[in-house]
Amino acid sequence: MSQNSKYIHKSHNVTVLLYHFVSSAKYRRVVITDSVDKVLIEVCDDIEKRYEVNFLEVGTDKDHVHFLIQSVPSYSITKIVTMIKSIIAREIFKRCPEVKKQLWGGEFWGKGYFVNTVGQHGTEKVIANYVKGQGIEKDYKKLKKNNQLKLF
Repeated sequence: MSQNSKYIHKSHNVTVLLYHFVSSAKYRRVVITDSVDKVLIEVCDDIEKRYEVNFLEVGTDKDHVHFLIQSVPSYSITKIVTMIKSIIAREIFKRCPEVKKQLWGGEFWGKGYFVNTVGQHGTEKVIANYVKGQGIEKDYKKLKKNNQLKLF
């Protein structure tokens, strides 16, 4: 296990549940700008304060976002993805109204997403390197890296 994740100790279990989650903007539009990056990180920090979700790494590539997250077993991956997508979309539309115009007043995220558990196809480090190599013209920009987990 790398230095980024730690065992989460709860009253009746100990877990290390890591997920690589990717979601694209609606219509794969290039709407992820520096102002969106800023809102994205602020919202991820706020989510960490309110929910048992920790963002180990967040990165953008103009039309999609990669998340490396750790959570607890009481949160299904569907719950985690739905929560992250809905809160981020609401806040981006509120704080960056130009994005809502670019998407014709519709939704921020496309319907689909990709999720993989870290460890199924590689270590946390392998997945982090894979995330860096994805995207349009390799324009991946790491926005956040957290090397220490909080105990929930």
